[in-house]
Amino acid sequence: MDISGSNVLLTGATGGIGSALAARLTTQGARLTVSGRRKEALEAVADAWGARTAVADLAVRSDIVRLAETCAEADVLVANAALPASGDLRDYTEEQLDRALDVNLRAPVLLSRLLSEQMAARGRGHIVLVGSLSGKAATKSTSLYNATKFGLRGFALALRQELRGTGVGVSLVQPGFVRDAGMFAATGATPPKGVRTVTPGQVADGVVRAVHRDRCEVNVAPLELRLLSAIAGQFPGFAERVQARAGLDGSVRQIVEAQRSHR
Repeated sequence: MDISGSNVLLTGATGGIGSALAARLTTQGARLTVSGRRKEALEAVADAWGARTAVADLAVRSDIVRLAETCAEADVLVANAALPASGDLRDYTEEQLDRALDVNLRAPVLLSRLLSEQMAARGRGHIVLVGSLSGKAATKSTSLYNATKFGLRGFALALRQELRGTGVGVSLVQPGFVRDAGMFAATGATPPKGVRTVTPGQVADGVVRAVHRDRCEVNVAPLELRLLSAIAGQFPGFAERVQARAGLDGSVRQIVEAQRSHR
C-alpha cells in the first residue's frame, strides 16, 4: 500500500519513537493524525509535521471509541502507544495492571476492530501494530510487558489471516533495544554489554517497509538479536540461562529502579 496521500492515524505520537514515526510518515506524504493523551506535547508534534491532533487516553475505553469515530477515514493505523510495564508482578497494583493491559493490548485490539471494519468496507487499508522482541522472548521482571507483547503478536498474526482477501493488510513491527528513545533513553539504563541497538529512525523505516510491502512481521534488530529471540521462542529454558550470563538481568533492574522512582 502507498502511504503517500493516505490518511494515517498514529498513536503514541509524543514519545521518541512516535516522533520519529511522525517525521517519516510525513515525508512519505501521509495525511497524518497524531494521537496521545498529553495535549500540549501532542500539539508540539502536530505543529512540527503539519498533522492534525486527536487527544485520547487509551486506557479509557470511551476515548478509544471516540478516536475511532474521529478517524473513521483512516487508511492506515500505526498503533505505537505502549507503557513500559517493567517490574516484578507483585510490585504492581491492580489499577497499574489494568492500565498496562488496556494501553498495550486492549487498545490496539479495539482500534483494529473498529477501523478495520471501515477499511474493509472501502476495500483498502493497513494496520501496523508496533510490538517488541519481548513478544518473542521473555525476560526476568518483565512478565506484564511480556504478556502484552506476546498477546499483541498472536493477535496480529491471526488478524492478518482473518482479513486476507478484504484489501486490508496487517503487519507487526518488533524493535529490539532502541537507543535515543523508549525505555533505555527515558530511564538512563544501559543495554547488556555487547548487545547492539537500533535507532528510532530504523523503527520508522520498518513501519514504512511493512506498509509498502505488506510484510507480516518486521523485526527491527541486529541479526544476532533476531536469532536469539527466535531461539528463545523455541527453547525458553536455554534462553533464560543465556540472558543471565549476558547480564540482561542487570539492565532490566536499572529500568525497574528508574521507573519506581517516577511512580
